[in-house]
Amino acid sequence: MSQSLVGEPEIRLDELFTEFRAGSLRLRNRFAMAPMTRGKSPGGIPNAENIDYYRSHAAGGVGLIITEGTYVRGPAAGPSDSVPRFYGYESAAGWRAVAEAVHAEGVAIVPQLWHTGVERGDEPRFEPDTASVSPSGVDFTGRPVGRALTEDDLDTLVESYVESALLARDLGFDGVELHGAHGYLLDQFFWTATNHRTDEYGGKPHDRAQFPARVVAAVRTAVGPNFPIIYRFSQWKGSDYQARIAESPGELEQLLNPLVEAGVDIFHTSLRRHWLPEFTDHGHDLSLAGWTKKITGLPVITVGSVGVDSVFRGDSIDETQAQRFSTLRDQFAGGEFDIVALGRALLADPEWVNKVRAGRLSEITPFR
Repeated sequence: MSQSLVGEPEIRLDELFTEFRAGSLRLRNRFAMAPMTRGKSPGGIPNAENIDYYRSHAAGGVGLIITEGTYVRGPAAGPSDSVPRFYGYESAAGWRAVAEAVHAEGVAIVPQLWHTGVERGDEPRFEPDTASVSPSGVDFTGRPVGRALTEDDLDTLVESYVESALLARDLGFDGVELHGAHGYLLDQFFWTATNHRTDEYGGKPHDRAQFPARVVAAVRTAVGPNFPIIYRFSQWKGSDYQARIAESPGELEQLLNPLVEAGVDIFHTSLRRHWLPEFTDHGHDLSLAGWTKKITGLPVITVGSVGVDSVFRGDSIDETQAQRFSTLRDQFAGGEFDIVALGRALLADPEWVNKVRAGRLSEITPFR
């Protein structure tokens, strides 16, 4: 990867090394560390290894760190006992230390709050005696898994998200991200394959957005007007890369507008290829990030194979790094996004952002 960048001044990303502000959120540049599940918190408690991991990535030059997915209290939030939780005294102490280490490097940090829903499966290691829950009690193939969420369950889930968001605020984090992407719980309400409900939370796109919007609204009420809420969503799912929640800008608008009205500050559009247009027959060659910003008017984070040679869990990429950096720069100049998140590139080289800024491209350790 690094050799393809050497000696090509046209691919410099100087425009992205500018400050970003949104409400109380202040970032030194437009680069974020994307959330990446690691499973390295035994018993769900962040430890010294976690602190060092986040500190090193903060020192590497990003402006924002979005933590790996962290379980809310539940019910049945996820399958793994080694995924960190964002509730309880011991977890709070670990996360406070993480936040302090990141802030010492001049970097903002937000936790990603996560419930896996039906993706938890039938044989979880964490809370194995509790049945998995989801909008309709089925996976994307229609196979029964666990049970459908009741009204009481929905109330409990809202309280769980609020509990974790308040903890983030009290621990000194700079905001929260709600994980509504990749086929997990909040996304399961968006997706017709997993949402067969006939109440106010199922049916048309606007109705399928009502429970995620209810979570956002409850978090907003609890944390107040100045604590940033980021909402991550995607078309693709971990179980189906071809899945779509919206076939047109109009459908996307119906899904996103309730979230805007509920209090989202920033959208995080999860893509596997950030450079591809999303709705090719609607007169604009905009990415999903670009359409999201056009529809909502809110700041947007883009992501998707930046700085790596292959698509996430996919084939190698035909476009060169220089071509994709040029596209990224053009997308930013065109107002399609405000922040770009990096995942695998930072796993391979935590200093990636510092090296790009300094022009030390030949020193970048590529992801393999």
